[in-house]
Amino acid sequence: MLNKKLILELLIENLKKELSEVESAANSTRDLATADDLKSEGKYDTRAIEASYLAGAQAKRVEEIKLDIQMLEETELQNTPKLQMGSLALIEHNGQKRYYFLTSTSGGTMLTIEGEPVLVISVFSPLGSEALGLTKGESFEVETPKETRNYTILEVY
Repeated sequence: MLNKKLILELLIENLKKELSEVESAANSTRDLATADDLKSEGKYDTRAIEASYLAGAQAKRVEEIKLDIQMLEETELQNTPKLQMGSLALIEHNGQKRYYFLTSTSGGTMLTIEGEPVLVISVFSPLGSEALGLTKGESFEVETPKETRNYTILEVY
């Protein structure tokens, strides 16, 4: 069985790396927006305004990442028969078996744990919300624009 704690630690580590990069970019952009070089040279010169918008958006992203990290740090890793946040499941779709880790954030992240690919899915995504609360042996469907996809839960860890 794959280590759920390791999955969670890798997700947090990835977010902390992203946080560091976004904080650095936000600081640089904020400094640029207030630099003397960007003083307006006419009514059509919007460089300083654009830089301040970018700095604001980056500052917002910093706060979002901090919240994501906090939510992951608070995720409880209980072994229950029902899929819930913090559950790891082996799910089959179209004859392919894949590990899925359910969490509140970082959906779509692909990790490799002990040589096995693990797809992180948010419980707020269509796939995650349909799987939530189900147990081993149960099936569910997810509507996509092109088709209805059928999934079967093979194991819950």
